[in-house]
Amino acid sequence: MAEPQVVLEEALRAFRETYPDCEPRIAVAAPGRVNLIGEHTDYNQGFVLPMALPMVTVVVGCQSTDGNISLCTLAKEADEPKRLEFPVPSEGNPLTPGLPNWANYVKGVIQHYRAGPLPGFKAVTASNVPLGGGLSSSASLEVAVYTFLQQICPDDGDLVQKALTCQKAEHTFASMPCGIMDQFISVMGEAGHALLIDCRSLQVTPVPISDSSLVILITNSNVRHSLTGSEYPTRRKQCLEAAKALGKDSLRDVSMAELKAAKARLDAEVYCRAHHVISEIKRTAEGAEALKARNYWEFGKLMVQSHNSLRDDYNVSCRELDELVAVAMDGEGVYGSRMTGGGFGGCTVTLLEAAAVEKTIQRIKDNYSGTPTFHITRPSRGAHVLQL
Repeated sequence: MAEPQVVLEEALRAFRETYPDCEPRIAVAAPGRVNLIGEHTDYNQGFVLPMALPMVTVVVGCQSTDGNISLCTLAKEADEPKRLEFPVPSEGNPLTPGLPNWANYVKGVIQHYRAGPLPGFKAVTASNVPLGGGLSSSASLEVAVYTFLQQICPDDGDLVQKALTCQKAEHTFASMPCGIMDQFISVMGEAGHALLIDCRSLQVTPVPISDSSLVILITNSNVRHSLTGSEYPTRRKQCLEAAKALGKDSLRDVSMAELKAAKARLDAEVYCRAHHVISEIKRTAEGAEALKARNYWEFGKLMVQSHNSLRDDYNVSCRELDELVAVAMDGEGVYGSRMTGGGFGGCTVTLLEAAAVEKTIQRIKDNYSGTPTFHITRPSRGAHVLQL
């Protein structure tokens, strides 16, 4: 796996080629994330248990005096144009979403930034977080841009507000009504720890993952189904509908007994969506306790239950993800495996013994119908400034 330094060097080379009249003065990085358990619970005010990855988005750049912002992305998957320029926003001339789509994540953060006035600047973004892999490449970009802006126009340093601003950017400029998890973990990630995040109180509890005999394996299915964009808002609406029917503000406040008692009053599909969320919130809290106690078999059991619930109740898995989980579990030394991220493709996350890694990877290569890629990973730090 490429480390941040490799991504930084790529960004610096591109910056000097793109802007030969300007020497890069600032470099920052913000990580992607993998969610160990707690899927589709964040926008239901529940619990999530993600960890930051060594895979990062890097932004390098310098201030300019022409009143303009010039951006360039190195992402191969990004839509054209990959370089654009626009005036620094003002009250009378705010930024608005548009094309190219990749720039909306950047523009949203600039527009909603919590300090000002911003100077002009030139910047290049580069990343080794897989796009569309369920590892939160978008939040990684948003948080990296915010961290860059902090270097040229410092804000008050409030980490919670930083994450919330990046979430707001995704809501308003990318039209994706995401929960808070991705931006939170990218801002606040801790090396050697997952974070149990209470998405209602925004309280963060570090959960150590430092056992050298334990490995977290991410397997990218390398498939992306087009349902992702349309189905995510639908699931969110269904959850709100279920909560409202039960007289609650969110599914966080609904017990499984209350849900079952109201089954006859709920649409069958809405009932299933709520069943997943309520059970997943409970699994996530139990999972954090199991990890703290180093009860990896218990945590693994909860991971598999989570995957089955996402497949059957939430209906966001797909054949490829189901296949990867089944193959991973069909061997010794594997505690648990599940899809991670929004669904309909992307990645699985597997918890296993270090001694079982090679055989597990080979088994997946031999039995998965697609072409997987693998990342043996560890909990890493959140957004930070890089030395030039």
